[in-house]
Amino acid sequence: QVQLVESGGGSVQAGGSLRLSCAAFGYTYSIGRYCMAWFRQAPGKEREGVAVFYRGTGTTRYSNSVIDRFTISRDDAKNTLYLQMNSLKPEDTAMYYCAAEPRYCDTFPPRQSFNHWGQGTQVTVSS
Repeated sequence: QVQLVESGGGSVQAGGSLRLSCAAFGYTYSIGRYCMAWFRQAPGKEREGVAVFYRGTGTTRYSNSVIDRFTISRDDAKNTLYLQMNSLKPEDTAMYYCAAEPRYCDTFPPRQSFNHWGQGTQVTVSS
């Protein structure tokens, strides 16, 4: 059973940066078989995909709202997924979740297809 623990959230001013981490353990299958993703959910809004990473092909994808500002990466030695967030905007304020599922992904899978989620870490960006 995969367990995911996020950290790194906080409060920053617009234009600032944060790096989120997601420590993962308990893989049933090879790490390369897991689609790893970051989602976010703002109050009153649907949970939306932000970035995905598939180790098997090195594929990364980003939502249009964060492309060129956010970078998803992974340190296999530490079993940790990262989300580097630069040039933060107030509209980036949300609870951020990491998710994992042993499936191929070259685009954003629907959130319902992920069975493994972290508890979330809050990001607040003030103007």
